Amino acid sequence: MKKNSFINGALIATIGIVVTKFLGIVYVIPFYEIIGESNIALYGYAYTIYNLFLSLSTVGIPPAMSKLISEYNTLEYYNTKERAYKLGKILLIILGIILFIIMFSLAPFIANQIMGNNTGGNSKESITFVIRIISTAILVVPYLSVTKGYLQGHKFMLPSSISQVLEQIVRIAVILIGSYLCMRVFKTGVTNAIGVAVFGATIGALVALIYLLIKIKKNKKAIIKTSVLKEEEKKITNKKIIKKLLIYSVPFISFGLALSIYDYIDMTTIINVLTKLGFKTVDAESIIGVINTTGNKLNSVVLAISTGLMTSLVPNITSSFVKKDYQDVRKKVNQAFLLLLYVTLPMAIGLSLLSKPVFTLFYGVSKWGPKVFCFTIFIALFRCLFTTSISIAQSLNKFKNVFLSIVLGIIVKLILQIPLMYLFDYIGLYPFYGSTLATILGLCVSVITNLVVINKTVKLDFKKYFKSMFKFIYPLVIMFIILFILKKFVIINAINRFNSLISIVIYGVIGALIYFGLTIKNGIFSEIFGNKIFKIFKKVK
Repeated sequence: MKKNSFINGALIATIGIVVTKFLGIVYVIPFYEIIGESNIALYGYAYTIYNLFLSLSTVGIPPAMSKLISEYNTLEYYNTKERAYKLGKILLIILGIILFIIMFSLAPFIANQIMGNNTGGNSKESITFVIRIISTAILVVPYLSVTKGYLQGHKFMLPSSISQVLEQIVRIAVILIGSYLCMRVFKTGVTNAIGVAVFGATIGALVALIYLLIKIKKNKKAIIKTSVLKEEEKKITNKKIIKKLLIYSVPFISFGLALSIYDYIDMTTIINVLTKLGFKTVDAESIIGVINTTGNKLNSVVLAISTGLMTSLVPNITSSFVKKDYQDVRKKVNQAFLLLLYVTLPMAIGLSLLSKPVFTLFYGVSKWGPKVFCFTIFIALFRCLFTTSISIAQSLNKFKNVFLSIVLGIIVKLILQIPLMYLFDYIGLYPFYGSTLATILGLCVSVITNLVVINKTVKLDFKKYFKSMFKFIYPLVIMFIILFILKKFVIINAINRFNSLISIVIYGVIGALIYFGLTIKNGIFSEIFGNKIFKIFKKVK
């Protein structure tokens, strides 16, 4: 296995995540056809609760493990590094068992919280069943996650990325084959089909874990280094390692919990508010299905950029910070935000403009899908900024500030959620847009709070940053104006998947040519990615 630099690591991690997310979008097309639009919400309920408990079961240990391994490796504390990994595994296996029992037991209570007294949609018994099935993944995924963190801490990004793709392929195979057999062959009903589908998370995680353990065993010499125990290492007890691991994990668990809490607030308020405002329960469930599942799948391609960045950022910035190389920290922070915005801004704007053909291409014609997705795609953009700002602040050991920023964001979401939904309804807009705006404002508060802290620590050069940022903002504005005008005159009705694909290809190619053409010409492309990428293109040519 080969170690990866910051940008190489970020690109490898991002590619792996983008492939995983792309597969996660594509499989929904046949899955959507198998179980139907009205039943997708049941699948979403299971995953929303699973993500909440997954955040608790991993307690932020995997990225904290990556940070700790990177720190000990830099200091050449090889014996302590291996002890940290063993302790992390034991901790997460025990915690996973405890939280599996809690999630399994609380399933009926959670189902009641979701549906309340509403009727006409999914039954509480069905919701209880799928939550209990997916809870089995809590027994496996924490162990898998800490193993990924261990490898990432050594800057071995490729095995982790391969395991993600492998996990997704196995999961999708179980979802599609299992749900098809239940619905079309054995005809056991929607609840059983979704039960089998969510069990795919457990099977996929098991296969990925086995792959990583085999990989570690085969590359022991490259990973596990031996050295004489240093005097400083002798003072590091198991208790100190666990304490440090837990301290490092607090911001990460807060981050994971925050995203799950945002989704949980939506899930437990949107249906009730919409039905009070005159929406049918079936329509309200379709809307929450788009927000939590189908639309979220499309958002995940944008989110993959920040996840890939975070994977490479944590060990790299930690390594520079431990060496007290603040100039390198500033460079990586600047590079991370520029790379993030350069890629995600045009993606979010483009997907919003083409919300109808994009949604139709993946899920077919939908009453609510494009209307919900055209605005919720911007949540992905702000989640990317949220993820990156937290990763950087955490790497700089600003744990309390990270936790404070997350809490402030959740408070803003809680306070504004229902009032904004009623306000949007009052002014004649869709009330669920109010929920999306509440999420965006909450994330903005967290991002600004983290940026203030980062700036105080490493003294960022905002003047230089905004100067660089302008170089891709004006091409983006030009791209948007041309596509908007083109959309008014070249009308392609997204009445089916074929027409939608034609529309996406036409607008996508034109938009990409304008944006990348202008940014390559003004030099911001090479400023962000370096000239090495052009050398690669020349070699390929």
